[in-house]
Amino acid sequence: MERKPLVLSSPEQFKALGHPLRHRMVIMLRQRPATLAQLAAALGPTKGTIGYHVGVLQEAGLVRVAGTRRVRGGTEQYYEPAGDGLVVGADAEPGAGARVMISTALSELLPGEPSATRLRHLRLTPERAGELARRLGEWAEEGTLPDDPDGQAYTLLLSLHRADIPALPPEDR
Repeated sequence: MERKPLVLSSPEQFKALGHPLRHRMVIMLRQRPATLAQLAAALGPTKGTIGYHVGVLQEAGLVRVAGTRRVRGGTEQYYEPAGDGLVVGADAEPGAGARVMISTALSELLPGEPSATRLRHLRLTPERAGELARRLGEWAEEGTLPDDPDGQAYTLLLSLHRADIPALPPEDR
């Protein structure tokens, strides 16, 4: 079954993702479903702390139970992301998604690691901006490379947004 990206639109979703630990958990769960104990072992906080944050993510609809397994003390739950990747919905508060995703991407930068970063400012009509946004979305969905289980983690952030850069007045001739 093909999984679709999770469309973010509610303030609760953005608030949940705004916490660095919770965002890292959602990203890590893309590798495979995991238990609270597995997440705690990988990330460092206690199982209780991880459980609290998974609860917040579950309440916001960002993660779900993928399955269960009987263990000696009871039943262990495996969690997975509710969608394959994150997309900011058209009905989200303007700027909310970009703020969360950009600040998260910045927090993931490793000190001293080179990055391929490009910033480009364009002047586009709304129609051309819409077309570019559509093409970027298609590329992000279909054109990216599949995950390599032996690979290292990289972040890909695509953002096309209106910029607060005024136009110069016409030149006097």
